Amino acid sequence: MKFLVLSDLHAHNDMLDKLDNVFSEVDGVLFAGDFAECFKPETGKGALEKLCTKHESIYAVLGNCDNEDFLEDLDEKDVCVEKAIVFHDGVGISGSGGGSKFTGKTEFERTEEEILSDFDIVKNTVEQTGDESLWKNMILICHNPPKGQTVDAVNENLHAGSQLFTDFIKEKGPLVVVCGHIHEGTGIEKIGQTLVINPGSIGEKGSYALLEVTKKADGSFSAEAKIIQ
Repeated sequence: MKFLVLSDLHAHNDMLDKLDNVFSEVDGVLFAGDFAECFKPETGKGALEKLCTKHESIYAVLGNCDNEDFLEDLDEKDVCVEKAIVFHDGVGISGSGGGSKFTGKTEFERTEEEILSDFDIVKNTVEQTGDESLWKNMILICHNPPKGQTVDAVNENLHAGSQLFTDFIKEKGPLVVVCGHIHEGTGIEKIGQTLVINPGSIGEKGSYALLEVTKKADGSFSAEAKIIQ
């Protein structure tokens, strides 16, 4: 199955129209937050409305520029995966929104612990079922990136990602992590066995990623991705 991976639209809704051919070819859309223009959270609603016209299967979280109350709008559109698990052809998808605390001036800033707590539903499900293999079949969507080599790099000397998230990824080993937030961190890398994707800003740069997930003979999944700029 193929997913279109997007992040950081920032209300540049016309950029979505340029991807109509791509939307028509994918099985689902993974959106890693920031519907709204920075400091203009009211612009998020129009961005969400536009995105929802493009595909029937959208899985989304909030960004740091989105008001926390905007989560209700995502719920109404049935696209929200924050603090939830949904399944798409056997692949689990769970999400966490907002950005880590920095300036304190954007709409939705959280501690690293708060961000990771949104994935407690996956941890609890694994504990209840005893099925540790669930992690390896999970796609985690998180606006805030882990600390890495590429996906959180503001520049070569500054990495703005979460070390707690990196440790979490190494421990749990999800199939894929989709992030955003750091526009300069556009790229793909591996953390442990996990494929980590920052598609870059679709609004600012027109960049996005394509993720291909393949079911293997043993019932597990493999994943590969590429960035389109």
